[in-house]
Amino acid sequence: MRTKVLVTGAKGQLGKTIEELYSNNQNGLDFVFVSKAELDITEEKELRLFFNNNNFDYCINCAAYTNVEQAEKTPEIAFKVNAEGAKNLAEACKECNTVLIHISTDYVFDGEKAGPYTVEDEPNPINEYGKSKLLGEQYIQDTLDKYFIIRTSWLYSKKYGNNFYKTILERTKTEQELHITNEQIGCPTDTVNLSQYILELLKKKKCNFGIHHFCDEGAMTWYGFAEQILVEHQLLTEINLVRTGNYRTFAKRPKNSVIFKKRE
Repeated sequence: MRTKVLVTGAKGQLGKTIEELYSNNQNGLDFVFVSKAELDITEEKELRLFFNNNNFDYCINCAAYTNVEQAEKTPEIAFKVNAEGAKNLAEACKECNTVLIHISTDYVFDGEKAGPYTVEDEPNPINEYGKSKLLGEQYIQDTLDKYFIIRTSWLYSKKYGNNFYKTILERTKTEQELHITNEQIGCPTDTVNLSQYILELLKKKKCNFGIHHFCDEGAMTWYGFAEQILVEHQLLTEINLVRTGNYRTFAKRPKNSVIFKKRE
């Protein structure tokens, strides 16, 4: 019997990556991809009707409000999507016996720890985006028994969406000098690798429910990540990369976003 998988927020960088890699219905998996226009997770009645009219075994929630700066100015938007939307999904999944795979963030932590954050560490977000994502996690935990909350770090796609990786390459087309902060440290994570991790959960029908951390190997600063991008594209000799501690941002950001990925 084939496994039916719903992917919400399918127009985002992770949703598009999953669709590119796995929409050919191999591995006994049938995917249904929906954008916000097709299914808005903040619309509770619409969401429940959609779930009741289908028979999903899994729901991968890629829908999220990720504009950290704007979330600080208009937090109600972030909380509507990241918290209330997650709650709506959890309730729909519970009603239809669907396993929820929810994507969360390293920003649930305050960044004050000296080493990598584990799933046992107490969250303490320092900005509205992180607070909204943490509340979404809590709603899911309060509602469901069968769920995976996957916290990831500095997620980027080389092909889709707006992210640091693509921004650096765009800037090299018009700028000869890039000033990049070395104040923060994290684990840049390719959407391809996160997609493969999620696929393994689906293929093996894993039951180790709860909170998990997933990131790529190698902690680095934003400066280090920019350097890595330039080396990859053989641009380091053409661009003057300058370290800076002066990172102007409206939202507070954790200085340490390194998370510990447990081997499973």
